[in-house]
Formats: sequence, C-alpha cells, structure tokens
Amino acid sequence: MKYAILGGSFNPVHIGHLFLADAALTKFGYNRVILIPAFQSPLKDSPQGSSPKDRLDMLSASIAGDPRLTIDNCELNREGISYTIDTIKDIISRYEIEGKPGLIIGDDLVPSFSNWKGPDEIAGLTDIIIAQRLGSAADLAAFTYPYKTLDNELINVASVHIRQKISSGGAWRYLVPSGARFIIEDRALYGFLGNEDEGKLARENSILSETIIYIENDARTCLDPERFKHSRNTALLSWDLCRRFGFDPQKGYLAGIAHDICKDLEESELTRLARQDSGGISKLEQKRPGLLHARAAAVYINKKYGVKDKDILEAIRYHTTGIHDMGPIAKVVYIADKIEMSRTGVDPVLRKMGRESDLDTLFTEVLSDAVNYLKSRHVDISYGTRKLLAAMRKKNKP
Repeated sequence: MKYAILGGSFNPVHIGHLFLADAALTKFGYNRVILIPAFQSPLKDSPQGSSPKDRLDMLSASIAGDPRLTIDNCELNREGISYTIDTIKDIISRYEIEGKPGLIIGDDLVPSFSNWKGPDEIAGLTDIIIAQRLGSAADLAAFTYPYKTLDNELINVASVHIRQKISSGGAWRYLVPSGARFIIEDRALYGFLGNEDEGKLARENSILSETIIYIENDARTCLDPERFKHSRNTALLSWDLCRRFGFDPQKGYLAGIAHDICKDLEESELTRLARQDSGGISKLEQKRPGLLHARAAAVYINKKYGVKDKDILEAIRYHTTGIHDMGPIAKVVYIADKIEMSRTGVDPVLRKMGRESDLDTLFTEVLSDAVNYLKSRHVDISYGTRKLLAAMRKKNKP
C-alpha cells in the first residue's frame, strides 16, 4: 500500500488537518494517510488544554468510518520530544509501504526544515509534500530538498485560534469534526463552559455526547425519513424542555432520538427484544404488538450501546403507555413525542403550554389529549395509562 504521513499536535484536530489528508489521498493516489499525534514537538511547547489521551480520542472520533485514514500513537508512547526522522524510521520498519511514504508538511514549516534533525535523511526516506498553510505563498526557492506541492485550497484554520475561540465563548463548533466537538464539550477542554448550567450538567453526566452521535446515526439508517424527522424533532423538543425545567438536556435528547428506533422492526423481533426486560407480554400488547417498540427500544439501547441510565431507559420504555410515578425525563419525552413541530393536528394550546406551563400541568394535558384521541378512535387504552391519568388529574386538582 502507498502511505503518506501527517503529523501534528492535533490540539485539537480540525477540518484543515483532515482536508490536507484528503487532498493528498486524492492528488497523489495514496491508499492511506497515517495521522501521528505528537507528544511534544521540538518546535512547539507542550500541548495545552488537553491530555495526550484527549487528543488521541478526538482524532479517533474524527475519522470513524474512513478506512483511508489511520492513527499511529508511536510518538505518544515514546513521550518527551519526538523528532520526525525517528518517527519515519519507526513507521517504515512496521508498515508494508510501497515505495517511499509521503511526508505532508505545511509551507509554514519550510523556513525551519533545514534545522530539523536529519533533514537530508528525511528527504531521502520520504517524498516531501508541501501543502499551503500560510496566507500568502511561501518562498520555496530556498528549499533545497526534493519536494512536491499539494496546491490545496487554503483553509485558514489553526488549532491555537480554535482554542482561543473555545475559551472566550466564540463560535468554533464547526471548525472541528463532530466527534472532536463532543469530546471537547463532554470533557470541558480548552476552558469550554457553554451555558453555565449546561456545562455543569455535561461535566456531571456520565452519558457521553458521542454515544448520542452513534445512536442518532443508527436511527437515521434504520428508520424511514419521516419517522427519523419525528425522532429528531422529539429529541430537540426534549432538549428544550429539559433546559426550561432544569433537567439534563443530554438525557432528554438521547431518549428522544432513540424512542422510536425499533419502530420499523418485525413483530417477531419486537417480541424477542421486549421479552428481555422480563415484563411479559400483556393482552393489549398481544393484540397491538406495535406497542412493544418502546420496550424493545429500551432493551436495544441498553444492550447495544451500554446505556444504563434509569431516567433514559424509563423515558424510552414508557413513551407510549406511561407508568405510575413517571420521572421528569420520561414526562418530558412523552410530551415531546406528542407535540413536536412536525406532528400535524396538535392543539396549538398544548404547544403554547409547552412554552409556559409547569411540567406536571403540561404532562397532564398532553396525556389527557392522547387518551381522548384514542377513545375517539375506539382504541383500547392500557390500565397503566388510565391509572397514570387519574393520578395526574388528582395531583393537579386545585
């Protein structure tokens, strides 16, 4: 295979890094680019604001699903200052490389290249590829080593500027791949705080945003477009309601995006999954097996993604029938499922209440509306739903 090498601190990895790798793959026909995060560069101070593990995790999350890119953590394992020539020799010794590996460097490194350790040896072992990084064309006339130019479009993004934007509360999220973004937010890297309450929740919550990404992509691929649109709108409204009522918005979003993930499964598969929660199959569920999609989804999210949070699993499991003593996240998701903006025929009064009412009043009205709708269509209502509605009406009675 033909390999190219792209090293850097990746503190954090950003779209410019991945664009250079993609450009080299496209122009020169490499099969794969090896991304090598530095523990410490001889030309830079130690990376600030994140640990080596953070940077490695961000890089890994950013290239998921792309077999043209790989990561080698040899410099992180060596620790201390790493020299490019030592890394090149290490890579050549371990990889089956066809010809010389490419070495991608930015034109901002050209003036200092002769001061690197073993520049002549580097030039002999690799095909040096110079990419545009500076705002104006670099002076390559004085560069006496063999090289190729990438002639890439200039993307004026630098990790230091992203770190500054994060710490100052500026706009930065779409300068980095989504995988890196959620790790930065989850781990509060580079001084990230976000909304004060939201940042506190993110740091305290054990559910990682990257898990949400996996589940959302899963839902997108297994649901038809209209059902996925409904699921995402449910997630968004759950997020908004959680923020308004002071609950963890990540939990609401995850439960919302996952609540219908098993909706399109065959009845036999719904039954198989639902039985795993040890709840048995009720007469109503036997009559209407589609109801099992909620229980099946809770089992599916738990088994496949390791989600163990009781609030999330309860919200998913009972979003169709409800249950006595429902928790706040479950109530939020039940509400969002019934009144999100892509649903037609929703009473505007309920949506207005979603902006103004307290949680229990809103939940009671949405639940009552759902029960009345089922009655109008002569659809059987579960005992649990009737009991829940009676309890909520009694609770909210003046």
